[in-house]
Amino acid sequence: MHISWLGQTCVKIQTKNLDEDVVILLDAYRPEKGDFPRSFTPNIALYSHGTKNAATLSQDPFVLDTVGECEIKNAGVYSFPSEGDGNLIFKIATEGLLVVHLGKITKKIGEALLEKIGDPDILILPVGGKGEYLTPEDAAQVVGTIEPRIVIPVGFQCDTESDVLPVSDFIKETGLRPDVTDKKIIIKKKDLPADETKLMILEKNY
Repeated sequence: MHISWLGQTCVKIQTKNLDEDVVILLDAYRPEKGDFPRSFTPNIALYSHGTKNAATLSQDPFVLDTVGECEIKNAGVYSFPSEGDGNLIFKIATEGLLVVHLGKITKKIGEALLEKIGDPDILILPVGGKGEYLTPEDAAQVVGTIEPRIVIPVGFQCDTESDVLPVSDFIKETGLRPDVTDKKIIIKKKDLPADETKLMILEKNY
């Protein structure tokens, strides 16, 4: 599985079904400034806040922007709302891995929602605060409660979103030392840490 970050909460996950690549695109919203792709060709496109201001998609992908579930090319997707902020959370099961993307969540996560999120191998969460995302403190608390094998922060300061907080604020709050800093992360089930949480920081890949 390949994971890359394109700015804001936009993430591209490339997974395999037999010998075929399957591209899952999350939160591809056009920013007001900065560098961002003009169009995408995913197999599955997922949106946590509807399709307004969405980037152009070609080749007719499956789009999910409401509560629901689907399975396409052996990738299972399940979406459900977070609490009171009009946001969707996505659970993606593929290659024997469970990935959870918290969308553009802003509010603290309660017990009922934690139960729905479950026990992901990989947790992708926004950490830039400023009313747009979880604050670094709240995001670090979520990581400590869920204890995923791998945590990937998004929604932090970059050229397309300069008004939110930098990822260094979140790193400080977690007390975790970044394991990888790169434009693309490759994750295999056999490489997951056994009894710790790894923090992986993605550089904006566009």
